[in-house]
Amino acid sequence: MSRDLFQQQEQQGYQPLAAQMRPQCLDDYLGQRHILGPDKALRTAIEMGCPHSMILWGPPGVGKTTLARLIAELTDAHFESLSAVLSGVKEIRQAVEQAQLHRAQSQRKTILFVDEVHRFNKSQQDAFLPFVEDGTVIFIGATTENPSFELNSALLSRARVYLLRPLDEAVLVELLNKALTESRGLGDKNIAIEPAMIERLARAADGDGRRALNLLEIAADLARNEGNTRVVDVSVLEEVLQASGRRYDKQGDLFYDQISAFHKSVRGSSPDGALYWYARMLDGGCDPLYVARRLVAIASEDIGNADPRALQITLNAWDAFVRLGPAEGNRAIAHAAVFCACAPKSNAIYRAFNQAMADVREDPSYEVPLHLRNAPTQLMKELGYGEEYRYAHDEPNGFAAGESYLPESIHQRRYYEPESRGLELKIAEKLNHLRELDRLSDRKRYT
Repeated sequence: MSRDLFQQQEQQGYQPLAAQMRPQCLDDYLGQRHILGPDKALRTAIEMGCPHSMILWGPPGVGKTTLARLIAELTDAHFESLSAVLSGVKEIRQAVEQAQLHRAQSQRKTILFVDEVHRFNKSQQDAFLPFVEDGTVIFIGATTENPSFELNSALLSRARVYLLRPLDEAVLVELLNKALTESRGLGDKNIAIEPAMIERLARAADGDGRRALNLLEIAADLARNEGNTRVVDVSVLEEVLQASGRRYDKQGDLFYDQISAFHKSVRGSSPDGALYWYARMLDGGCDPLYVARRLVAIASEDIGNADPRALQITLNAWDAFVRLGPAEGNRAIAHAAVFCACAPKSNAIYRAFNQAMADVREDPSYEVPLHLRNAPTQLMKELGYGEEYRYAHDEPNGFAAGESYLPESIHQRRYYEPESRGLELKIAEKLNHLRELDRLSDRKRYT
């Protein structure tokens, strides 16, 4: 059924503060200046009454639904709303039928808003395509997930993606002050709250406007009476904030953004960054063992032989967490994170292994050279298996100069090139010495 955002609300019934404070024009819409500021393309399209299909991508509470409803109101479009959590193909058809009816009766455009659009499967997303294509609906989808991964390319090609950012603290403070002073909010309740407490509420909201207003509403309900004034003091604020969790999604983009920041901090030799992002993930409910596993991977991918101790230290941290539990184990993982961040870096093993795997996939299946084959039977010995193999321990300095351990066709290929950092500096010196012995040897396997 059609829902007009700004139609006169019925007097009875509870409406959350966040709903009461929905903006009624673009100038009331706080934040997102990068897409709605003066002369921005989206603002111009709205003001000209020419909306287009779009995907609004951003975290919860940044104004995706509000913006969609504003666009419908300000462009005089009929508004149909679906939730991908509750709807299926049947509801999609009903919404399209309503759009066709409005176009036939009044030539009025229809904006079809789909919340959590990433939850629709491929066939459900495909169901919109013909109606977007022929102009029956202007499609606006809202998602907290990366559209590149979650939405069909066919749907993406018909819609422009707008990234909505978390609201910064100054915007949230402005929103809270508007709610405290305007009659449609708490303006007639005479709430007294210090500016510093408003800032604390804004910080606790963590970029989420809806959360900020919800926290303020709870604080207003718990405020103590002093004559005609309701006072939000420190005790009330603490009670409100103690149950306020931070924005975090264990399976969403925010999780991967934070683990990416953690990995890049370790790789970039920033122990402070590593500790901060690890603490952020713990605060949001991340499984510490996920971080422990990532550190084990980092030990090989980004440190390698520049400091081989990193691999053992990360495994020890993992083991310590399993043995001790979170209270002590979290610190062990932090210990490993700081060690890895401070260790010399080398991705030589990572690059060498990837190149070797790529060559194996692309090259022919070269035979193992005869001198490297084992010869457990007499027949194999007669065929030359193991013949001319040089046992390195019997050679001067334990090195068979001139010997080759690769197939003849690729015997000059090199994969591992140590960096001039940490222990790999010494490894490089040794390999260069051995390669020089190979070059000078008169017993080269291949020339």
